[in-house]
Formats: sequence, structure tokens, C-alpha cells
Amino acid sequence: MIGKDPTEGLHMEVSFCGINFQNPVMTCSGTFGSGAEYGEFVNLSRLGAVVTKGVSRDPWEGNPTPRLAETPSGMLNAIGLQNPGIDTFVSRDLPFLAQAGTKVIVNVCGHSVGEYKDVVERLSEEEAVDALEINISCPNVKQGGIAFGTDPKQAEKVTREVKAVSKKPIIMKLSPNVTSIPDMARACEAGGADGLSLINTITGMKIDVKTRRFVLANKTGGLSGPAVHPVAVRMVYEAAHAVKLPIIGMGGIVTAEDAIEMMLAGATAIAVGTANFRNPRATEDILAGMAQYMRDNGISDIRDIIGAVE
Repeated sequence: MIGKDPTEGLHMEVSFCGINFQNPVMTCSGTFGSGAEYGEFVNLSRLGAVVTKGVSRDPWEGNPTPRLAETPSGMLNAIGLQNPGIDTFVSRDLPFLAQAGTKVIVNVCGHSVGEYKDVVERLSEEEAVDALEINISCPNVKQGGIAFGTDPKQAEKVTREVKAVSKKPIIMKLSPNVTSIPDMARACEAGGADGLSLINTITGMKIDVKTRRFVLANKTGGLSGPAVHPVAVRMVYEAAHAVKLPIIGMGGIVTAEDAIEMMLAGATAIAVGTANFRNPRATEDILAGMAQYMRDNGISDIRDIIGAVE
């Protein structure tokens, strides 16, 4: 965690939703806790932002176990957005994040539009919160989220409702489990979103052939990791060409090359998720690799590569 800043001498700052981030490297919600869990391994002050785990109005127990399974080149999870609720988050986690030295984006989840609005209103009053990522696309929560994340009309409605009560920029997190990602992106833009993040996990299933039982108690879970990266790049590219909103690209980013690829497709920033489980220092390693890519290719400003695929 101690050492020379690998980005020194380079312009890696990006503007997203009117906020200046010192670099485009963020964390994926649900893979980094609320930051403190990785503080021993990562110099959080060097990241563009910490994106927290999902926060709901009331405590959520999540899904029954087993709820994690490895797959070739990835993993399935059916955690179910387990979290202690907004009161605990504000009293326990937010004070740590306030002094972490980086931007803070809080992921918000809910079973209903009313629950989303309650959390958004509460967090809008917190100075330590820079932006809110609205999770309308969790594939392993049976109520609320999955319906909002797959129906353009519902997505537009929840976007408009939370935007109306928010004092912070609103970033809508999109599901890949749809027929048309451009339609979902346009719906959120119409609802007043300030930005988008995509992709969330892809619904998958794993069966134990010996026991003939589902590996996950929930039967299905969200597939993440390198296996989904090509899908994510394609969807980021499509969304970037459908709307004028800035995008946080995510999905299977493990290396600096993965991150650069995502930005070339049109992402303004990138988020690292499943890679954090295998390598707790993945975010810093990727940031260093991106800086080296810029030096190797004579790029002084990271913004020059955004959407620059030919």
C-alpha cells in the first residue's frame, strides 16, 4: 500500500455525472463490502471511487445457503443483497468511508419504488455520499429489482421517482438479462438518470450431476467473472451509442487490458468486481497497468481513449 503513485505525471481524471474522479477505477457493488473490508490490502485513497454493497431501507437477510458456486472462468452468486439496512450503514460504514480519501457511491436496493425513495432521501442528506447507484437489476432477488430492471417502462418510472427526491447524482445499474440494452438505457435517460452502470450479473444455474441437486439453494444465481466480459463490452458499446449519459463499465474486468477495452467501447469509468475475491489488490494492480498502457502508447490523458474504438 506504500509506494510511488503509478499514475504520477499522467492525466487520469475523469468527469462523471458532474463529479471529478481522480481516475476511472472503481469497485463493483457487492464485491468490496463498504471499503473497510479491503482497507488492509488496498490504498483506497488511490481509487477513483468505492461503490458500496447494496443498502436497503430495512435489514435484508438474503438468500439461504449455499449461495456461492465457482464456474469455469467465473462464479455464481445468489447472496440476495444481504445487508443490515440504512441505519447501520449510516452509523457504522459511512464514517469510515468519509475519511477513506476517495469518492463514495452508495448502491441502493429495494422491493418497491417507495423503499428506493426512502433510502435515496436519507442518503441525499449525507455529505460523505457523492452519488447513488440504483440497483434495479439484481437477478436473485425475487421481488422488486428484477421487474424494474427488465421492463423499460418500470425502469423509467423508478428512475424518475428516485431522481425527484435525490440531491445526489443518480446512476442506474442495468441488467444484461434483457432483449435490448439500448431500450433500457434510453428508458433510464428519459427518466432523468445522470449516468448508467452496466452490466450486472447474468442469470445462470449449476446442477451437481452426482447428487442431481441444484448447487445453489436459490436454484439460480448471477454469473460474473471473465466469462461475461465479452457480453459486457458489447452491451457497454451499445448503450454508449444509444444515450448521451456517461457509463461505468463492468463485467469480468481482471486486467488493465480488460479495463482499457471497456473504455474504448465507450465507458467513462470502469468497476472491478469478481477479481477482488481472487486478488484483493486487483483494483490497484489494474490502475497501475492502465497507467503503464498510457505510457507505452504515448497517451497523456485517459479521456482520449473513451469511445475511441475504430
